[in-house]
This record gives sequence, C-alpha cells and structure tokens, in this order.
Amino acid sequence: MSPLAKIQSVLAKPFMPAVCFLSGVTYDTLTLTRIDRLLDNLILLLYLVLLGALIVLTGRLGVERPSDHAKLASYSRLTRWVLESRPYYPMASQFLLGGLFSAYAIFYSRSATFTGTAVFFALLIMLLVANEFLRDRLSNLRLLIGLYAVVCFAFFTFFLPVITGFMNSIIFVIGAMLSVAVVLRVAQLIYRNNPDRSRREAIGMTVPASALIGLLVGFYFLNWIPPVPLSFKFGGIYHDVKRAGDQFELAFEKEWYEIWKRSDTTYPANTPIYCFTGVFAPVDLNTTIYHHWYFRPNSDKPFTHADKIPIKISGGREGGYRAYSFKQGLDPGDWRVDIEASDGRIVGRVSVTVVEQGEKQPTLATVSY
Repeated sequence: MSPLAKIQSVLAKPFMPAVCFLSGVTYDTLTLTRIDRLLDNLILLLYLVLLGALIVLTGRLGVERPSDHAKLASYSRLTRWVLESRPYYPMASQFLLGGLFSAYAIFYSRSATFTGTAVFFALLIMLLVANEFLRDRLSNLRLLIGLYAVVCFAFFTFFLPVITGFMNSIIFVIGAMLSVAVVLRVAQLIYRNNPDRSRREAIGMTVPASALIGLLVGFYFLNWIPPVPLSFKFGGIYHDVKRAGDQFELAFEKEWYEIWKRSDTTYPANTPIYCFTGVFAPVDLNTTIYHHWYFRPNSDKPFTHADKIPIKISGGREGGYRAYSFKQGLDPGDWRVDIEASDGRIVGRVSVTVVEQGEKQPTLATVSY
C-alpha cells in the first residue's frame, strides 16, 4: 500500500472527525493569545476571503465533477484544477468554517459571563459542533450564505473596535452593516451574468442572511453578545489596596489552611471595602467601564442598584487594566459588583456576603497583581 493510500485509509476511520475537531480546538486555544494580535486577525480575515470565494464558486459551478473531459482539456491548468476540485468544495468550506467558529468561541469565551451575554457565545459553540456534521449539506447555498453572515458578523464585531480604538453602539452597527455588504457582494458575484440563477432566487438567498444579521443586532441591544474585545482577567473584594511599584498589593482575610483563597468571600459590615479588577482591552482602545454595585438583604429578595462608579481604562497590558472602586461600610447582606462596558454589557462579576463584624480580629494576607 502506497503512503498516500495509507493516509487516506487512516483519514477514513470513523473516529478521525472527532480527533481532528479536538485537535483543532486545542491548537487554537494554545495559539490564539490576544484578540488584538495582528497575525491572528489577518489569518481570520484570510479565512473569510477564502470562504467567500468558495461560496461564489459553489454557487456558479456546483459541486459535481465535470463530465466533458474533452472540453476540460482545452482549459488552462488553473481552470482545470478549479473545476476538478468541485467535489471538495464542501470539505474546504467545512474546514474554514470550523477554523472561524473555533477562533470566535475562544475569543468570545473570554468576554462571556453566566448572564445574558452567554447567549451569543452558546450559539457559536452550537455552530462549532454542528459544523462537524454539515459536510454533506454545505453545497446548499442558503445554508452557506447564512453561516457566512454569522462568521462575518462575529469577526467585524471585535475587529472594528480593535483597529479604530473605539467601542460603542455606532461602531457595532457599522460592523453589522459591513457584514451585510459583504454577504450581498458574495451573492452578487454568484448571480451576476449567471444564466442558471434567477433574480428571485438571489433575493431568496440574501434576505434570510440579512435578517439573521438583524436578529444578531437585536441580541446586542438586549445585551446578549459578550463585550468583545474587552475581557475580564481578575477581580475580587479586599480590605485594602496599595500601589507598590508596578504592582498592587491586595489585603484580604485568609486562614493558614485556605491556600486556594485569593480574595474575600465574606466581609465585615461597616468596614471600608475595595473591589479590585483587571480588564483586558486591546492596544489603543480607550474606553470607560463601570463598577456597578448591587445589594439584596437576603436571598429571597432581588438585587437592587446601590451605586455605579465610572472608571476610564486604556488597553495594551496583558494582564488587563487594573482599577478599583471603594465603598464605606456596607449593610449586611449579599453584594455583587457587575463590571460593565460603556454600553451596559457585563464583562465580569464579583460577589461577596457582608456579615456583622465579630470580636475576633481577622488575619490578613496579601496578594500582588
């Protein structure tokens, strides 16, 4: 058996799709470090361009191998290669979609919290897994264009803030409009001067994709999309925060056996309290985040607004921009601090239970960040 035949035999094994899927996700997790890394973004942009080209070729040529070998021989080598590769278009589209969804799942996971912002992240995970079973359906133009609309939208959502240095609703809407324009351009290339395709069919392909982008814009205004490119690196409640050179020294209660503890989980009432956080932002992105304090006297009550403190941050630091807010003497009960982007989406959350202060003096430890 030739080496090529052996490779084909191994790839045909039923467990290989799962192996390739897990290997790809693991590789992306280890190599996709920063959302503002130029090389990573250029690779994702290349994937989008190649996927768009494949969709155009699929729409204009189909995925059936050409049968007129005499006519095929009259074409140039490049044209023959493009035509003979038609049966592999769905496989190539699946590879590119898998790479895009995997990268997006990693980037969005760093900004998603267990709140409404997890909705879009969950959608990306479902599409990432579903993509492994879609190879036989990726010759369907309506499905391809719909998936292309999602990957374009997910890319421009974080890419425009990275390159412009601004993060607000206007930039988000521009990204959505750019996604629609790219999808319409791909459809135009499929149907332009194509006698096998009708204008009515073109509308039927693009309207659902455009409506899908409109639905995702609605997700944004419902705060269901993670606030990429911001991500929550660190956060906790402390007795004291002091600057020591390039580090912050954070004081919190800790017994000798609590080796895992990095911040306060309970806190004495009527004592000064600090909420310290680290939020990553890309280089050149300057924005405002908020420490939004909420309170409830017990678990039977809903959380209510207590205070909202604005903090200006700048991007570039690997561990995130470090900042803290300070409160004086909280009432006993459950407290939480939502770290919010300027548009209200939640970047992270810190919780603490405030209790009546006992007679015993707490033992304080410090951690540097």
